[in-house]
Amino acid sequence: MGLVRQMAKEMMREIGNKSREFYEFVLPPVDMEIDDKSLTVTVDMPGFDKKDIKLSIHRNILTIKAEKKDEDKKENFVCNQRPRRIDKRIRLPIEIKEGEEKVTSAKYTQGVLTITIPVTKQGKDIPLE
Repeated sequence: MGLVRQMAKEMMREIGNKSREFYEFVLPPVDMEIDDKSLTVTVDMPGFDKKDIKLSIHRNILTIKAEKKDEDKKENFVCNQRPRRIDKRIRLPIEIKEGEEKVTSAKYTQGVLTITIPVTKQGKDIPLE
């Protein structure tokens, strides 16, 4: 019976590893809202510490990097489907020129990262006749 239990535990660990790899590649989920004043980007990143998250922005690409430190593994630990590392690049629907104030605020509370970027009106309206 011990062999079957060990094989099941190993299988669940491997499934957890593959799920985490998929999550790191495809996710985390991102929501964007834009109004006349700002673009708000909301990213679900549960389980990370604020100090482990790095943000940067260049033109219209927002880069989010986060990495958890080695976690203590418990003896009865079976699997963890949460990512240990995130390296996400998000194309923003606005262009940010060099020298402009890029981010008004960035907050991380209860696993949710919220970034607010000011929007300046670009271009010129063309009236239709």
